[in-house]
Amino acid sequence: MSDTSISNVMAIRAEVIARSRALREAQPTAPPGVAPTAPASTFADTLNAVVAKVNETQEQEDVVTEAYERGETTDIATVALIQSRASITFEATLQVRNKLLSAYRDILNMPIG
Repeated sequence: MSDTSISNVMAIRAEVIARSRALREAQPTAPPGVAPTAPASTFADTLNAVVAKVNETQEQEDVVTEAYERGETTDIATVALIQSRASITFEATLQVRNKLLSAYRDILNMPIG
């Protein structure tokens, strides 16, 4: 191989390495005209949001039930619907918690090695 061929190969190699390094260091950006998305939420953020929503539903149920007990509203169907919604969201959250605990226990009991 001639010296020019070797120098060409080395130049190409250096360029490939430089581009590879630049790609590793580059930050992803949204295409033009597209709004950047929010960073992905963590599992803890999602869990906190769900618990907050369940709490909000429970508080709404308390307010409506107390209003009905004071005689401020006579729409028993709405009260029953909100009570059912609060009960279902709480039970669903409880089942998810039970499944998470079960999965955690299964992982803890896995043999290592």
